[in-house]
Amino acid sequence: MSFARLRSVRKVFPAGELGPSARDDLIALDDATFSYDEGEFVALLGPSGCGRTTSLRIVAGLVARTSGELTIGGRDVQGPYADYDFVFQSPALMPWRSVLDNILLPMDVLHRRDRQAVVGACELLKLVGLKGFEQALPSRLSGGMQQRVSLCRALIHQPKLLLMDEPFGALDELTRLEMNDLLLDVRQETGAAALFVTHSIADAVYLAGKVLVFTCRPARLVTEIRPGLGRQRQRQRQRQPSMRFEASFLAAERAAGEALGVITRDPSIAAAGRSGVAVS
Repeated sequence: MSFARLRSVRKVFPAGELGPSARDDLIALDDATFSYDEGEFVALLGPSGCGRTTSLRIVAGLVARTSGELTIGGRDVQGPYADYDFVFQSPALMPWRSVLDNILLPMDVLHRRDRQAVVGACELLKLVGLKGFEQALPSRLSGGMQQRVSLCRALIHQPKLLLMDEPFGALDELTRLEMNDLLLDVRQETGAAALFVTHSIADAVYLAGKVLVFTCRPARLVTEIRPGLGRQRQRQRQRQPSMRFEASFLAAERAAGEALGVITRDPSIAAAGRSGVAVS
């Protein structure tokens, strides 16, 4: 049984909520049906404004669905709950708080800041390569380092689910590739599931066990791709950049590109199963 399931979820924003110039209701999400298991990494891939972030907010209970079903751990979701955390494109660190204090902010809010919490925060910093920066202010850190702190903050209370909305979108290419591997390492240590919104086909294929491709708004799920790269990526500390140029990786990228309509489908190429890529 899946840990979480969305079935025929639809979200409509009434014209009256969109401002005085809006005349028509906005259908942000239409008939979204998908599921994920505990510890699974799922990428939501699609064009800007297609409803992927709305999907995240619905899963988090922050936005009420117009219709459809959403269950997590067998419970019907009707509002926010405690077992998730968000990682956004902007790290959104408090500039007056040290790195350590930024990470411990959720524990302060939950009134759970104690010695164990501080030790846990220091262990996370070591995991992401920032040991020694505990007392630094965010202004002293690069963008990639700030995003590492943001990831630690999201994990400090040991959520079962990470909701990630373009977390690497503002980073340069080399830092983004480095953060890809770091995220895989951190998830392997923590076991958290992840829903990862991205525009990047390469990031989706490299990171996710399952890639869900959405159409333009109103968003509909058109394809589910399973890149089949899990065993290679699980060899922690042994990942090779060359994997991004192997046949299985390129086949998964092509399948996603075809589903998005950015690559014309070539009938001369065999079906997606040609390289171990499952498409449904």
